Amino acid sequence: MSTTTETKKAIKGGEFLIRETEAQEIFIPEDFNEEQKMIAQTCKDFLKQEIQPILDQIDSMKDLTLMPKLMDKAGELGLLGTSVPQDLGGFGMDFNTTMLVAEVMGAGHSFAVAISAHTGIGTLPILYYGNEAQKKKYIPKLASGGI
Repeated sequence: MSTTTETKKAIKGGEFLIRETEAQEIFIPEDFNEEQKMIAQTCKDFLKQEIQPILDQIDSMKDLTLMPKLMDKAGELGLLGTSVPQDLGGFGMDFNTTMLVAEVMGAGHSFAVAISAHTGIGTLPILYYGNEAQKKKYIPKLASGGI
């Protein structure tokens, strides 16, 4: 019994501009499921309640404890661990969900920079390239805001 698998060639750089693409290969916002929409709404609510009222305080950097507190709150909501596997304390969501969170949180001005740096520069390299001991030690705390 032989099985065949179709291998898709990854799109590189601006290749999407010149490559023929089937309609079903394109992801559009209307394809978000209810769970993804709820996560996006959680992000919007967080920004409206926690970030927007104190944008000037955040940007002034007079209170250096403010950003860590906000990151802890984001971690409690799971916003720091969207792409982190569940066994390491995250949501284990797919790439599209992670990008949706990044897009919505982008409205958070300098908080968006902090959360993007935390997840993209701090968490993901360990998740992708760390050994198992490093992942077990750091990822759960990074996903929950515990660091």
